[in-house]
Amino acid sequence: MEEKAMSKNMKLLVLVINCLMLGIGNCIAPITNRLYSVKGGKRIWLMCALETAGFPFLFIPYLVYYIYRRRKYGPETKLLTMSSWKIAFYCVVIGILTGLDDLMDAAGVSKLPVSTYSLVLASQLGFTALFARILVKQKFTFLHINAIILLTAGAAVLAFNSGSDVPTNESRGTYVIGFLMTLGVAVLYGFVLPSVELIYKKAKQTITYSLVIEMQIIISLSATILCVVGMVINNDFQAIPREAASFELGQTMYYLVLAADAFLWQLFFLGAIGVIFCNNSILSGILISALLPVSEILAVFMFGEKFTPEKGISLFLALWGSVSYFYEEAKQDKEKKRIAEHEEKELERIAQDEYQFTDITQIVLQK
Repeated sequence: MEEKAMSKNMKLLVLVINCLMLGIGNCIAPITNRLYSVKGGKRIWLMCALETAGFPFLFIPYLVYYIYRRRKYGPETKLLTMSSWKIAFYCVVIGILTGLDDLMDAAGVSKLPVSTYSLVLASQLGFTALFARILVKQKFTFLHINAIILLTAGAAVLAFNSGSDVPTNESRGTYVIGFLMTLGVAVLYGFVLPSVELIYKKAKQTITYSLVIEMQIIISLSATILCVVGMVINNDFQAIPREAASFELGQTMYYLVLAADAFLWQLFFLGAIGVIFCNNSILSGILISALLPVSEILAVFMFGEKFTPEKGISLFLALWGSVSYFYEEAKQDKEKKRIAEHEEKELERIAQDEYQFTDITQIVLQK
């Protein structure tokens, strides 16, 4: 039996779960990336691969959800739900773009303080909004546009006085490269999010959460293959044991950091496309930007990074933009409920009028 679309309550629960996954991954994965770099890790292609190599973790929720579907819909329930090769092809393309995005991301986070990296990445929302408008015809209100401008401006503030934030052991040139790489991540992933939403809209089958996980597995596998090729060319596999032996926190912690990094990035990616499935790409982008304060605080405490005035302004703009967006969403939801209630009352009135008309007609006919 074919899996049906989720009920509203179930979809709300899935949305909350995916928001939590996105939040955990978005806040902590950059910390593990930076921890790898500052404690002796230097393999950029390895960091790149870790951002998607954790896809085998996805088989756990996928199989659990399959057991649930099998119990609900019967033993004829199929394990695989993707029915079109076109969806798989588009996922491969997005996977390759994600792999390139991972490469720039790994290079960026290894060269920037986490707090700066997080704030520059906030500009992704502006690009997500632009591509969402082009690809899926997303409509915006004034407060939506205000939120996008504020969150993007928050990242731009850092570009004007970046010299004060350059780590003592890094050159300004390295800092600028990291800044540009992170900005490239924002542009590319800003394109990827609406592209996933476009696939959902154009797919000629019911979009279920099983399909969402299958898509993420294909995307991550494609990106990982690209990164593994880079690792082979760069001789990373031969260098890993030597790097583990010289890691400041010890060899065991080295492998634990790598495993945690892979797992956390998978939480982030699945959460991001899960939020798109339940809502849209703009909400996914908003959440990524809105959670910046957590990364800021963690980075300051864990790595002793400076919290400069520019970061304070950027953080304020990010918070202001987030509040603006969620206020508008709450206002729109309230208006939708009001309209729905009005329509329901109108239908009841029409039904009542029809009932009374039928009664009058019957009385007239009897006379």
